[in-house]
Amino acid sequence: MRTVLTIDDNPTIGQALSLLLSLHDIRPLVALTPDEGLATLARERVDVVIADMNFSVDTTSGEEGAELFRAIRARHPDLPVILLTAWTHLETAVELVKAGAADYLAKPWDDAKLLATVENLLELSENARAAESARVSRRKRREALERDFDLCGIVFASDESLRTLELACRVARADVPVLITGPNGAGKERIAQIVHANSAVRAKPLVAVNCGALPGELIEAELFGAEAGAFTGAVRAREGRFEAADGGTLFLDEIGNLPPAGQMKLLRVLETGEFERLGSTRTRRVKVRVISATNADLPALIRDGKFREDLYYRLNTIQVALPPLAERPDDILPLAEHFLDGAVLSDAAREALADYPWPGNVRELKNTIDRAKLLCGAGPIEVEHLGLPALASAASRNLDEPSREAVEDALKKNGGVISHAARSLGLSRQALYRRMQRYNIPIQD
Repeated sequence: MRTVLTIDDNPTIGQALSLLLSLHDIRPLVALTPDEGLATLARERVDVVIADMNFSVDTTSGEEGAELFRAIRARHPDLPVILLTAWTHLETAVELVKAGAADYLAKPWDDAKLLATVENLLELSENARAAESARVSRRKRREALERDFDLCGIVFASDESLRTLELACRVARADVPVLITGPNGAGKERIAQIVHANSAVRAKPLVAVNCGALPGELIEAELFGAEAGAFTGAVRAREGRFEAADGGTLFLDEIGNLPPAGQMKLLRVLETGEFERLGSTRTRRVKVRVISATNADLPALIRDGKFREDLYYRLNTIQVALPPLAERPDDILPLAEHFLDGAVLSDAAREALADYPWPGNVRELKNTIDRAKLLCGAGPIEVEHLGLPALASAASRNLDEPSREAVEDALKKNGGVISHAARSLGLSRQALYRRMQRYNIPIQD
């Protein structure tokens, strides 16, 4: 239950606040001395503290309240504290707010204002607790993933990539076809490598073929092999990729480009494990785990009569969807750092990388960094070395720039959770961090 601790040496104030809070489904606790208050905090889970500024009749400096606040801050740095102050303590209260106190209210207080302040802080506290729980959960999930699976050196930081990798590793040990979907350059082949590396056949070969890089008349020969004389230029027999992958994994990239005849033969192999080389009547058998990938909309190709529906369902036993880089912006700078190979990015270059939408995904990012390393010489990589197209004029960027008030409001509404606040503002996390630094808004973990 939401809990508020009042620390005040006047029992009447404690009773009044307890009644007010109880009427609004808030659990009240009361301590009459600073020591009793600190002891209660050590023993109970408290969401908000309301602390008096003065515990002595001999002084009106408010220093006792200041010492209590500093003690609470030292032991519970994330706990919101509201200060109750008489007008003589106002200057001290303002200084403590600058030092991190949540707010101050003058005695006698206004019930509605006090309740609004407490409710707002309780909501922020709940959001912060949920965010911390989510951070801990993400860290533990990543540690478990890195401990238990071979991630093939993949670089990632985003929640989206974490979920994709968890699914890929979870299905890796199931002997079923996997379909990886996502745009060109997003890293579908690396996901296929991870699935194979964590499968029961990881000691066997992983054979890859790009169905979009070969002419239609050669794809069948590439997949199933051909006998000498099967077609012009076939001067000797050759085995296909299915035979080469026997016992292991075959990765079929750009499966949407497979021609109809190849689709029919592939369906047969998936159903029976049998096929014939081109120009041969001998039936061969293989046991191959098929992983396919596409950037195409296969259901749309099925509707257009360009892809077999029965083959789609065979390939799509498990689907792993890899989002474009623009939808996992937290991966951009870690990937860029990985590609730097000793080079250094300027702050402006980092900002440009984080703000660019990367239509070419990871492949475009790598090519951009490789080119920039050649152009920057011995110095750091600057914005001009990146060669990124200007997406908007400076004027339009300024018009779209969120104000300090908008940033603070987004952070407040989202409980200080950077990723949520950034999404509500239409920014990446890195872009929001930069704006917080620009506006001198404290960045808290």
